[in-house]
Amino acid sequence: MDMNMDGKTVIVAGLGVSGQSMMEVLGSRAGRVLGVDEKKPDADLHSFDQIDWDNTDMVMTSPVFNPRTPFILEAQKRNIPVMSEVELAWQLRVNSNTTGKPAQWIGITGTNGKTSTTEMPSEMLTACGLTAPAVGNIGKAVSHAAVDPANDVLCVELSSFQLHFTYSLELDCAAITNIADDHLDWHGGIENYAADKAKVFHNVKKALVYNADDERVTKLAFAAQTAPECRRIGFTLAEPKDGQIGVKDGWIVDMSGIAGGEAGKPFQVAKVTDFTHLTEPDGTVYPHLLADALTALALVLGLGADKDKALAALKQFTPGGHRIQTVAVAKTSDGGTIRFVDDSKATNAHAAKASLNSFADKSVVWIAGGTDKGNDYEPLKAFAREKVHTLVCMGVDNRKLVESFTGVVPEVISTASLDEAMEAARRAARPGDAVLLSPACASFDLFRNYEQRGELFKKWVGEHC
Repeated sequence: MDMNMDGKTVIVAGLGVSGQSMMEVLGSRAGRVLGVDEKKPDADLHSFDQIDWDNTDMVMTSPVFNPRTPFILEAQKRNIPVMSEVELAWQLRVNSNTTGKPAQWIGITGTNGKTSTTEMPSEMLTACGLTAPAVGNIGKAVSHAAVDPANDVLCVELSSFQLHFTYSLELDCAAITNIADDHLDWHGGIENYAADKAKVFHNVKKALVYNADDERVTKLAFAAQTAPECRRIGFTLAEPKDGQIGVKDGWIVDMSGIAGGEAGKPFQVAKVTDFTHLTEPDGTVYPHLLADALTALALVLGLGADKDKALAALKQFTPGGHRIQTVAVAKTSDGGTIRFVDDSKATNAHAAKASLNSFADKSVVWIAGGTDKGNDYEPLKAFAREKVHTLVCMGVDNRKLVESFTGVVPEVISTASLDEAMEAARRAARPGDAVLLSPACASFDLFRNYEQRGELFKKWVGEHC
């Protein structure tokens, strides 16, 4: 699939994980590759003002740069192609050693749930004997994976940033987990954001998997132009309708025919309780993780994987760190317990809402706060009112959180550090409670990233509880 880059000069903007990978992949293919990064000493150029536009043929851009960034506008004015790493990877993909054809691609996007939904198919397909790495926005470069002939399938997490500068994807299977307000400043509004997400559905070949409980996603699914043989499969946390996979009476039930039953007739796939990572210790289901599992199952079965092997792997799946992970259970003086739950990856209001929905009424001490991304907290209020008795705000500026939830939950506490927040949460917690770190905000006011925030939360609990 190699595009001809002989003698061409390519600019790589931003030398993070994806940028470094593009530099390496392009090194043997393009005539000249120049990396631009204002903060990296080893970059070829340290300012976008240094670009020789008259002798530039292509620009590869990092997700950090929005469409209104001056150098992107300059390239577009000159009709110089601007591509994401994903577009580059798609254009350069090579034949698999196993099949003699390019590796199949499963693409997953959405506001929340992307990472778990990407990791699950990878593990299921690996159990089926395929080399199927999880790559993309998950932190592993997709461009390196695309030019590795050892790969049979690529499970690709796709951000809206990457998709914006991606044009030619025609995936084997694709899913949108959900769409909620996020990154709207980057995209310039919800409609632009949704349109970029919808690119995963364009010309899908085998299975288009969509959230049937999300009206916007459902509309995008049925508006999408696909290959004639492509199957549309909706997933729902309710009882499924024709063409859907969902839940009834504690069972995953398929009405689409994707799991081997007859389309339009209910087919019991497995008990929800067989999947230990989908439930609380008391059996309470994590709704968002169940949704991720339904999505992943539909994707791999749509690809044609062995159902029994895939299900066995899914039952053994363990979500990655900082995703509603119980990190400690502390005993109280009266013999009760308090759980400490790390959901630091919940960096927007939609993700925090999903986490809160997993707990019993008035059982949560909720730690939230950080760098606000233009969050609308209104949809969270009903869940907070029902589930939370104490909100501990942790951030440099907590005014918006305090104002939003005062009068919604019984107690709102403002703190300016992790230590202060954790001490307040521990004092507020009662036997049977969960202390839940689900920030609904980015981490950059007090931490490097959500991973560090989660690790420090875990470390504090280990040292003090």
